[in-house]
Amino acid sequence: MWSTVRWYTAVPTALATTGAAVTAYASLYERTRWTLRRFEVPVLAPGSAPLSVLHLSDLHMTAGQRSKQEWVAGLAELRPDIVINTGDSLAGHDAVPATLQALEPLMEIPGAFVLASNDYFAPRPKNPLKYFRTEHKRVHGDPLPWRDLRDGMTGRGWLNLTNAKGELKVDGRRIAFAGVDDSHLRRDRYEQVAGPADRTADVRIGLAHSPEPRVLDRFAADGYDLLLCGHTHGGQLRVPFYGALVTNCGIDRERSRWLHPWAPPTPDRPAGTWLHVSAGLGTSPYAPVRFACPPEATLLTLVARES
Repeated sequence: MWSTVRWYTAVPTALATTGAAVTAYASLYERTRWTLRRFEVPVLAPGSAPLSVLHLSDLHMTAGQRSKQEWVAGLAELRPDIVINTGDSLAGHDAVPATLQALEPLMEIPGAFVLASNDYFAPRPKNPLKYFRTEHKRVHGDPLPWRDLRDGMTGRGWLNLTNAKGELKVDGRRIAFAGVDDSHLRRDRYEQVAGPADRTADVRIGLAHSPEPRVLDRFAADGYDLLLCGHTHGGQLRVPFYGALVTNCGIDRERSRWLHPWAPPTPDRPAGTWLHVSAGLGTSPYAPVRFACPPEATLLTLVARES
């Protein structure tokens, strides 16, 4: 009898202890384990010298996150050729000055960005189970000072590609860009950037905060070589040997983070179209946990494709 009682008592206790340990790890350690990923992307013409792209996304910055701000600023030491920010930079009404300060060293480098929902609206508490439903009512928080963020970046020369096209010249090479507003909220207006990508450019890059297949397919059809997105947080909570539980958008779980082929090669797009989804650097203040998915930025090295 006593062994039976102890068994029934021990199991809930062990489960509670394990749950507390996992929560502590996910909220106190992994959430601030800033990580740099590196990938090579074979999209340049044969014989081309490499071109480096630092991809940032989903900073979800608050004014008091000094560790994150210092780490982001320190990425300038990588000396990338280009910096790309795919949105959701803010997580509070007072976050714009801290975000711009963190980006300040990087804005010495040519860059481009798109905006996203958490740049426009403040975070608010949500039931996490809603992410397991494909359709749910979205309730926005209070408006954020996104124009100050936009103006701070464009004032330093970064291209605003929110439903727009643009071009940068780096190391004598031309990079053609197109970007859309947050497609998860259906603010994208692809018709404003539609049409064949510039074939005279050295590489063609498309930006979208949320990797919605309906938008990615249009970029690929127009001849873009590389698509950069964020939004998914890589799943944020990943199960070992299974991966992301949800993606919170139309992308499949297997491509919820990192570099993957999106479309096969064609005569006009001999490298095919590659997709990089950043796992992002932040979380909502109301869900400050990460598990098996540390916060990260990515240094993409664009290299020559095979003949």
